[in-house]
Amino acid sequence: MEKFLREIFEWVKSLLVAVVLAFLIRFFVVEIFLVEGQSMSPTLADSQRLVVNKFIYRLDDPDREDIIVFEYDEDKDFIKRVVGLPGEKIEIADGNVYINGDRVKENYQTKKVNDNYGPEKIPDEKYFVLGDNRNNSMDSRSPSVGFIHEEQIKGKAFFVFWPLDQLGVIE
Repeated sequence: MEKFLREIFEWVKSLLVAVVLAFLIRFFVVEIFLVEGQSMSPTLADSQRLVVNKFIYRLDDPDREDIIVFEYDEDKDFIKRVVGLPGEKIEIADGNVYINGDRVKENYQTKKVNDNYGPEKIPDEKYFVLGDNRNNSMDSRSPSVGFIHEEQIKGKAFFVFWPLDQLGVIE
């Protein structure tokens, strides 16, 4: 009987350690995110499931072109691409993005925007984000979203794991 109780105790202890580790990983390291809508098309598609690195921005700041998940409000997260960094002047004219007066060469596929924006200086500790599907994206151009404070950023999207035929690293 004593051997049986010891074995049960070991199983309970192992299970408890596994639950605590899973909680810590989920809370501090990675999170699963569901893409909803077409705002990041063609880079990301509706209903894809992603892994988001929550730890990376504890060590470094977001870079231009990073695809980030950020808290839009208490109940909703958004996924967008970082286009403008703190302190830069951003402008969108004739479908092109300009940073500090220089046209940005976007090395990823986008659906060009039909409207203009700015010029506007990005405040310290804030970022300007856009969806890749510029005409169908609620992003920093919208007053309800605006500039994204660094504290709103949850992490960097880096891997698509569902559907399986689209499995891969996000670039």
